[in-house]
Amino acid sequence: MPETTQEGFDVAIIGGGPAGLFGAFYAGLRGMKTLLLDALPELGGQLAVLYPEKYIFDVPGFPKILARDLVKQLVEQAMQSSPTVRLEEQVTNIEPIGERQIKLSTTRGVYQTKAVLIAAGVGAFAPNKLDAPGVARLEGNGIYYFVRSKEEFADKRLLIVGGGDSAVDWALNLQDTCREITLIHRRDQFRAHEGSIKDMYASRTNVMTFWELKEVHGEDKVEAVTIVNNQTKEERELPMDAVLLTLGFKADMGPIKNWGLSLEKRSIKVDSKFATSMPGVYAAGDIAAADVKLDLIAVGFGQAAIAVNAIKTYIDPKARLFPGHSSEMSDSAKSH
Repeated sequence: MPETTQEGFDVAIIGGGPAGLFGAFYAGLRGMKTLLLDALPELGGQLAVLYPEKYIFDVPGFPKILARDLVKQLVEQAMQSSPTVRLEEQVTNIEPIGERQIKLSTTRGVYQTKAVLIAAGVGAFAPNKLDAPGVARLEGNGIYYFVRSKEEFADKRLLIVGGGDSAVDWALNLQDTCREITLIHRRDQFRAHEGSIKDMYASRTNVMTFWELKEVHGEDKVEAVTIVNNQTKEERELPMDAVLLTLGFKADMGPIKNWGLSLEKRSIKVDSKFATSMPGVYAAGDIAAADVKLDLIAVGFGQAAIAVNAIKTYIDPKARLFPGHSSEMSDSAKSH
């Protein structure tokens, strides 16, 4: 059967994380018919999938906010202009087919749009796994790679493995949830914010450096672990109910690397307006190789706003790059 193409979109946004959601809001603000696609089953990107219960501290206007609550607010903001949303749909290819016309193919269909904004974050991501006896067998039964709900750890003895921000943050965020928390790290240096490390050492977390996870014990659920000191080779068996492995994630650009865009490592090269090497295609957020690369949510918001305004002038050369502040735009809209 011939493929059916949905047409008439001004901009297709690939990625439903913070940058993509804010881009969808701003595209609506500028009167563009918007398509928002994400391969995940829900909007929010890593915030929703990896750490919905984690506090975010560096979003302007919020001294601290749970990731899931930030996602809820971003989705509400983005949906004000009723963009077309397609979830569990991976974009497989983008192809210019004429002046200001791009064919966008996905795992479920084909779309035609005047411009594209890629806000795909780090791309597809999967947790780094630990090849230790018992780990694979007990995945889903006490072995975790990220926290979807703090209640899963209620009154449990938890072992956290890792030395990055996630390990330290969860050692702090689960203080009021777990019965006991032990954190082991193979070195004595942590890759986390200094203030968080200090707070962790001051908390009731049992921090053990130079220790590694050797084996997980239990039939149908985690019951104990064996850890080994990589300096002295001493081994200890600890009773445990859950293990949280925070060993980082492998990111993969997936199909994006085959779209013919100029790339820089695992990012897409962009200019000052966040335009890529392909006419009509822009990128913002973690996926964009900007001159100064800071992978912060706040930076992604700004990049998305610049890209969307640039897209507006691309599809309508008579439009202004900066239309005025949102309050002025809203007031103008109400007067008509």
